[in-house]
Amino acid sequence: MLLSRRDWVYLLSLLIPFVLYNLALKVYVLAARPSGVGLVEALHLMRSDIFFNFGYALLWIGLFAAARRGLSRRVVVVLFHVVTMIVVLVNTCAYQYLLETGTTLDYAIVAEWIPKFGELTPILVGDVSLLVWGLLAAALFYVALGPALVTWVIERWRGWPKKSPARTTGAPILLGSLGVCLLAFGFGSLSLLTGPAALARDPVVNLILTGVEEATLNEGDPGADPAVEHPAANATLAETLGTEKRNVVLIHLESTRAQSVTPYNEDLETTPFLDELSRSSGSLLAERSYTPVPRSSKASVSVNCGIEPPLYPGPEFEPGGVPARCLPALLREQDYSTVFFASTANNMDNFGDVVQGFGYEEFYPVETMDKEGFQVTNTFGYEDDIMLEPSEEWLKERGDEPFLAEYFTGTGHYGYECVPNRYGYESFSENEELDRYQNCIRYLDFFVKNLIDQYKEMGLYEDTIFVIFGDHGEGFGEHGRSMHGDTPYEEGLHVPLIIHDPRRFENAERVEGLSSQLDILPTVLEMLGYEVRNGEYPGYSLLREPPEDRTLRFSCITKRTCMASIKGYEKYIYHYENQPDQLFDLSEDPLEQNDLAGSLSSEEIDQRRQELLDWQSRVNAVYGGE
Repeated sequence: MLLSRRDWVYLLSLLIPFVLYNLALKVYVLAARPSGVGLVEALHLMRSDIFFNFGYALLWIGLFAAARRGLSRRVVVVLFHVVTMIVVLVNTCAYQYLLETGTTLDYAIVAEWIPKFGELTPILVGDVSLLVWGLLAAALFYVALGPALVTWVIERWRGWPKKSPARTTGAPILLGSLGVCLLAFGFGSLSLLTGPAALARDPVVNLILTGVEEATLNEGDPGADPAVEHPAANATLAETLGTEKRNVVLIHLESTRAQSVTPYNEDLETTPFLDELSRSSGSLLAERSYTPVPRSSKASVSVNCGIEPPLYPGPEFEPGGVPARCLPALLREQDYSTVFFASTANNMDNFGDVVQGFGYEEFYPVETMDKEGFQVTNTFGYEDDIMLEPSEEWLKERGDEPFLAEYFTGTGHYGYECVPNRYGYESFSENEELDRYQNCIRYLDFFVKNLIDQYKEMGLYEDTIFVIFGDHGEGFGEHGRSMHGDTPYEEGLHVPLIIHDPRRFENAERVEGLSSQLDILPTVLEMLGYEVRNGEYPGYSLLREPPEDRTLRFSCITKRTCMASIKGYEKYIYHYENQPDQLFDLSEDPLEQNDLAGSLSSEEIDQRRQELLDWQSRVNAVYGGE
């Protein structure tokens, strides 16, 4: 009575495949999880999807029954197809994102990337397989035209008249359609009752709920609360009897993880120059160096400013967004020249704004350089040797004043388009993407050698302190995550750090304790002989071993996705209930394969989790943010 037979065919020819498609995607994703999912757990994780899809189907049945003819029917038909296409698109993207990253797609991620769609395009084109694109295209094509084609075929096959017989109208139909819509609302409400675990939510439900959470957290003006003043907000430098104004060079190795460079993995000969440098006189290597947040702009805050970066997107991109005095600004007050070179484009993480906020006087992105003869090696830029000529020109013109220079390499960045390159090719892995990545790391080794050779040829080497650091690592599926930003495992957080000073460290030295990118600023200032006044930075100078009881804490770049902490060799990871908390003993299990979380009591787990949440609140408070 609610619908004609033609309407039933039209609706069900789309709703049945739609429901099966969505549930099949969820089953596939659960089956692909590295930890595996049992039948009972799978049913629990699919409950929201089942309720949402059933409620969605009932909603359209009720709307079709209510809008029986005329303009209202045409509007409902158009909305039926458009909304269903959007839901299919969201579900497909969400499950593909989950497969690639191990995390759910939520509102914060979408809100961050929509304004940067141009940056996202190369990743979508290069990383998403043709099979996924084909599946999505076929699904959208069927949503748009399938019901009409199926209905036409059945009408011809069954010999139905072109015009449907008149249907019952009036109060019974309206009440019936209202009842179906209320039933749909009921099932939709049940899809929300899944608890805080994002993986247990239908993708559309998760997007809506995280959007509501975001709006609730940011109710009113998110910047209305004044930031807590950072202890380093008013820091200045004072000369001492030991002050020596020497040059400082920061060599930023993009996307370089410790386990892919030879000094940290002697079985992998990707960086023979760095290995030789780390073992030679004049070098200090931090064996257990970490980045607080695995993202380039965040790591740059840690290195240049010596403080934890904001644990949410931005605000390091905004004027005055860093609440502490950074190394370039401090040294400029001591008559240093400051310059930042980048082989990447200015729009990568808005580095022009970030660099200016740090206090660098001059910034030379790849747009300012002669690109002839240099190849594209990553999503945002060119091979790093493109910086050598501008570097030489600047060094010749600078005069005799001391300087701080940073070289931001891009060849390690996603895309890994450095194969082949001017320095040849070596096979490091049967995994094609990992092999390309490690060849890009090999290229970085040549660039570091070329840059240091430039300083030697120009007579600047003996008077320069070189700090060579990785900003973050990369995941290649070791823990079901093929990315860096939301990888709280060692492949994402453990980075190389080598300090080379031709006048110090007569024997190659090692820092064995836990160290952080936060330690670079205080180490450099002590090596230059400056004293910090009117402020305090949280890091430790690596000229001495860090405290044995030190705890390092980390955050993923996507809000409410994951955090971690390391005490000694004990590493705890909190996944915000996307998956169970984890605990690893890095001394016995450096690849994090044996989860020991079951050995801790619920009280101990709660304490470790609360310590991370308290740290997050303290860090974000100085930025006046979330």
